[in-house]
Amino acid sequence: IQYAKKGRPSPGEGFEVNFIMQDGEELTVRAHEGESLLDVAWANDIDIEGACEASLACSTCHLILDEDSYQKLEDPSDEENDMLDLAFGLTDTSRLGCQVLMNKELDGIVAKIPAITRNASA
Repeated sequence: IQYAKKGRPSPGEGFEVNFIMQDGEELTVRAHEGESLLDVAWANDIDIEGACEASLACSTCHLILDEDSYQKLEDPSDEENDMLDLAFGLTDTSRLGCQVLMNKELDGIVAKIPAITRNASA
């Protein structure tokens, strides 16, 4: 994790990320500017696989974003779309966690972890 040396942002610092777990529990954590949602999850012991270690070669970090946050992102690249096509439970607001980088506009983002991924299920 590239932000491990910085530690986690303190309350009131960084940006808020709200993960909705597979069982419906919501977990709110803090993220650094430029940190991917996959890195945020890993840094907070949230169970997202990321089998390709963010090399954009799998779909195991598939997340379903809230509509408002999704609209603030640039369109997915062709490579990301190719990997999303492999994801189970694909929605109109699906993105790969390794490709969503935190910034001020995404503060408060809601990212739901699908019940099933390509390699694992709830």
